[in-house]
Amino acid sequence: MVQPIRSPEDLNKLREKAKENLELRTSEKDLVIIVHMGTCGIAAGARDILKAIISELSIYGIKNVTVKQSGCAGLCDREPMITIKHKSTDTEYKYGKLDAEKVREIIQKHIISGSPIMEYLIS
Repeated sequence: MVQPIRSPEDLNKLREKAKENLELRTSEKDLVIIVHMGTCGIAAGARDILKAIISELSIYGIKNVTVKQSGCAGLCDREPMITIKHKSTDTEYKYGKLDAEKVREIIQKHIISGSPIMEYLIS
């Protein structure tokens, strides 16, 4: 539920939160998380995956990640899925059949600790 804006401070808080969300989507960091949002991905729950990623990044205060959306990746039976790109090492990881719990684990182990989760990867 959206909270009403009752003061200039409330407006400033809302503005800062919007700036943080925009920064997540528009800045070019070394680490990029792409949420595949084609029709098949959305039907499989990609919107919830996107929300979970943004929430987890916010909870942990992670700022070195850009979150983007793309269309269908052509692997409809593996949706919802994400791709994590490490620009500095030119590596890419595709995770499939995700849910919010798996996203939390991916953020903690892959993004924070640097250890990809092999059982969720699409080969």
